[in-house]
Amino acid sequence: MILEMKVPSPGESITEVEIAAWLVEDGDYVEKDQAIAEVDSDKATLELPAEASGTITLKAEEGDAVAVGAVVCHIDTSAEKPEGGNEAPKAEQKEENTQKEPTPAPATESKTYATGSASPAAKKILAEKGMDASSIQGTGKDGRVTKEDAVKAVPSMGTPTGGSRGTSRSKMSMLRRKVAERLVEAKNTTAMLTTFNEVDMSPIFNLRNEYKETFKTKHGVSLGFMSFFTLAVVRALKMYPAVNSMIDGKEMVSYDFCDISIAVSGPKGLMVPVMRNAENLSFRGVESEVKRLAIRARDGQITVDEMTGGTFTISNGGVFGSMLSTPIINPPQSGILGMHNIVERPVAVDGKVEIRPIMYVALSYDHRIIDGKESVGFLVAVKEALENPVELLMDNDVKKALEL
Repeated sequence: MILEMKVPSPGESITEVEIAAWLVEDGDYVEKDQAIAEVDSDKATLELPAEASGTITLKAEEGDAVAVGAVVCHIDTSAEKPEGGNEAPKAEQKEENTQKEPTPAPATESKTYATGSASPAAKKILAEKGMDASSIQGTGKDGRVTKEDAVKAVPSMGTPTGGSRGTSRSKMSMLRRKVAERLVEAKNTTAMLTTFNEVDMSPIFNLRNEYKETFKTKHGVSLGFMSFFTLAVVRALKMYPAVNSMIDGKEMVSYDFCDISIAVSGPKGLMVPVMRNAENLSFRGVESEVKRLAIRARDGQITVDEMTGGTFTISNGGVFGSMLSTPIINPPQSGILGMHNIVERPVAVDGKVEIRPIMYVALSYDHRIIDGKESVGFLVAVKEALENPVELLMDNDVKKALEL
């Protein structure tokens, strides 16, 4: 019996996927539920399992874009499993055949006494430049190095020579192409502006230094910066609900919940999983969810549902050393907060100059529904919560807030 394997739907609104890689060869015997291919959608990379055991016949090439529901391979379920497993992969067979084939001897070039020798004028130029005539391909009769050859061979200021100048091309994955399209769409369809501020991270540093070991011992996760920033953002979104809104046609849709998207770097590129109802999460809850989503993104296990939705995004470019940036809105959302690296800088405190750990933060927003007053107020609210976390985020009870 020949079983036709079709591309399953990886999620709502996805009509096409790309064959990123076949994990088996044409003619291989596969077991039921064995991963036979990796497919890219515009939101994630998923494995395609065999629906039955048998001999497989591939019907699509790597890199092909195929519609959801299209046949990508046949499985002959009547085939018996070969003894000793499948034959060696084609790549290995090809390598073995290559090793057995004799290598043809290179053709010899005819040379004369003039080959590689330089004319008197060329010798003078090369001597002045400290170059050897043997390192230059002569264009004169019988390969003689001419004056023109010597002039051309002499490197001028700013001309790169002597190093590798190779180029390579590789097809962008469907996920990367979709990210590119969405970024361009955001730039072209939103009235995007960015406002900046700076945060004195000393209070958070002090809290983490005092409680991070106890927190990790009890909860199994580190007390990082993301929990402080997430809870500060949730507080600010409640104060400025327009930032927790988006445009749908001629209407503005506002939400009474905070689904916070967090931008993380995965093996296939940027991924933005979502923390649902972050307004109900504690410090421990945020840190646990961030860790879970980051691990799933790193291992390529993130699902479409986990990246769908989101009402506001937090992006932490500081982990890569970014000092300042203008993050691009994640459509259809209307706002994104960019975190950056923390650097000790001199600041004025009560009329005196002190060295404090400072982070620059940036809020990019859609000016069509968020006014300047709201955007600045939102970022100031985030700054206030981060600089006074005990009062504004912990209700003056640190141990209770950290569940210690």
